[in-house]
Amino acid sequence: MLVIFLRAVILYIALLVVMRLMGKRQIGEMQPFEFIITLLIAELACVPMTDVSIPLSYGLVSVLAVFILHQLMSLIEKCGPTVKFFISGKPSIVITPEGVNISELKKNNMNVEDLAEAMRAQGYFSFDDLSFAIFESNGKLSALPRQKDKDEGLSGVSVIMISNGKLNKCNLNARGLSGQKLLDDLRLNGVKVKKIEVLSIDNYNRVYLKIKNEKYRILHL
Repeated sequence: MLVIFLRAVILYIALLVVMRLMGKRQIGEMQPFEFIITLLIAELACVPMTDVSIPLSYGLVSVLAVFILHQLMSLIEKCGPTVKFFISGKPSIVITPEGVNISELKKNNMNVEDLAEAMRAQGYFSFDDLSFAIFESNGKLSALPRQKDKDEGLSGVSVIMISNGKLNKCNLNARGLSGQKLLDDLRLNGVKVKKIEVLSIDNYNRVYLKIKNEKYRILHL
């Protein structure tokens, strides 16, 4: 037991030193390759920590090798923007003054619900609250609030009712709305449901409507 305890202490100190050398942003702003390296380090340290049949030096050398690989990747990233984009990806503008950019969301294997969740974490509850929203290469959302006109009404918490031309029946039922009534209203206004990329309704009955290849509109029920 004492041997395992001492091995754990040694590996803990070694990991602490390596993580500090890798930089502060390693904790909350990891790039994809940094995240993989962090997982590898944890796995490499775990095995010799508990298995006394494996020399402790094996674990230390493995962790050192991964650290060197991290430093090498960091140097390669500095060769130019093309190399950096290939290794770590590039930011994606998912909201513009035109509205939600569905094509960029799809490139990142995301949907409108994922975007709405990330916005709520930043304190924004309606798509028209933002002029720009950018998903950084580390997965974080950067948001630029929109300057609202004085005559604009209050905006509340938006609930997505239509996404990519499909009704969200659960959200409609939760708000006590009729999906058929909503579809009829849209048809009366000359809106084809299949062309709707995003339609959300907040608690003030403000409707955010984004049709493919068109700028978003704000309607009122």
